Parts: sequence; C-alpha cells; structure tokens
Amino acid sequence: MGSSLEARVGGGCVFPEDVAALPGAVSRLLSSRLCFTPWTPRGAVAAALPAAAMISLTDTQKIGMGLTGFGVFFLFFGMILFFDKALLAIGNVLFVAGLAFVIGLERTFRFFFQKHKMKATGFFLGGVFVVLIGWPLIGMIFEIYGFFLLFRGFFPVVIGFIRRVPVLGSLLNLPGIRSFVDKVGESNNMV
Repeated sequence: MGSSLEARVGGGCVFPEDVAALPGAVSRLLSSRLCFTPWTPRGAVAAALPAAAMISLTDTQKIGMGLTGFGVFFLFFGMILFFDKALLAIGNVLFVAGLAFVIGLERTFRFFFQKHKMKATGFFLGGVFVVLIGWPLIGMIFEIYGFFLLFRGFFPVVIGFIRRVPVLGSLLNLPGIRSFVDKVGESNNMV
C-alpha cells in the first residue's frame, strides 16, 4: 500500500485532489493528518498581483520596453563614464524609439507636441540634438530639464508607488529627503 500511496500522491507530495482520489479509509486518514490551507498573498505581493495579472503587452510593446530599458541603461552608463558622447547618443535614440514602440507613434507625437508642453519638448529634443552633435554635458542639462517638465505629472504616481516599497519607502521618509519628496509629489498637473 505504501508504494501505491506514493504513486498516487506524487512521491511524497500530497495534494488535496490526490487525497480525494484515494480509497475512503486512506483518504480520511490523510485528511485528518494533513491541513491543506491555500497560500494567500499579503502585503506588497497582494497589491502587485492584480496589477501584474491585468497587464498584457503586445509584441511591439515588449520590444518597446526592451528598447526603453536599454536606452535608460546607456544614458546612465554614459553619465557614469563622464558623459561619453557615443553612449549618451545611443541611449537617447533607444529611449525615444522605445517610447514610440510602447505607446505608439501617434500617441508619442501627441504627447510631445501638446501646446502646453512645447517648451518642455523643445528642451528635451533640443538636448537630444545637442548630445548627438557632440556636446554631451550641455545636452544632458537641457534633456534633464525637459524631462522634468514633460513628466512632472507622473511624479506623484511614481512617488506614491515608491513609498509603498519597503526599503525605499523608509528612505523617502528620512527628514531631509521627506520635505523634498513632498514638494515633488504634490504636483497636480497630470499629463
């Protein structure tokens, strides 16, 4: 009976459906000794699971996420290596192309060329151009300023998300950082 029981329950792992399929006496014996409580997610995992389950990306959007990720990596790496022109140029091109892949060409165009965002778009795309022609430090200053003007509507959402992350949330609540983060996070003009 031991070998057939192991064969029925998966070689030592006992699952509820396996117990129900066993003969009556064995099923009652195992049910009385094993407690099958389903795992229920808690905390940040529970909050992230419904959102992760609802997101479905097309293949084009997946490519765009990859391009955007590589673009951010190259931009960061280019700044770490003392504003390397080539890395910053590659990062700029990949970031803008990835954004276009993720949200589509028409929505990207509408996002950048709204009437109230023309100044921000000018600084951002002008910074990209200045980096491409060979002045990386000046170009990155323009880009960063344009980026903050373009995406400032997203900052409250991002800060609210980061505050819920265990370690990062406690870092944002440190005395010197908290006042700065509160000022950045109180922006009301969403995109």
